[in-house]
Amino acid sequence: MSENTLYLIQSDYAATASILDQLAQIHSPDDSVVLMGESLLYVEHDFLQQLPRVYLLENDAQILVSPLPEHATLLNYAQFADLCLAFKRCISMK
Repeated sequence: MSENTLYLIQSDYAATASILDQLAQIHSPDDSVVLMGESLLYVEHDFLQQLPRVYLLENDAQILVSPLPEHATLLNYAQFADLCLAFKRCISMK
């Protein structure tokens, strides 16, 4: 189990820029980020492009993101559950 943090970004479109600014202040290099729902529309944000582990939910990405960015990894729901269980800390930011 990872001692790092998994950040679940679940904010609506209008709040996502502010959430990403907050995340930039607290994120550690080995942390991971999952974008969910409307927050996927910010997948090309400069901060997210420099992170080594950015994940998108497959169902959300099919609807909201095209083309898929190279710096992000798609997760189905089973993979998402496994990822959450691999971390001691999961923080939801809305």
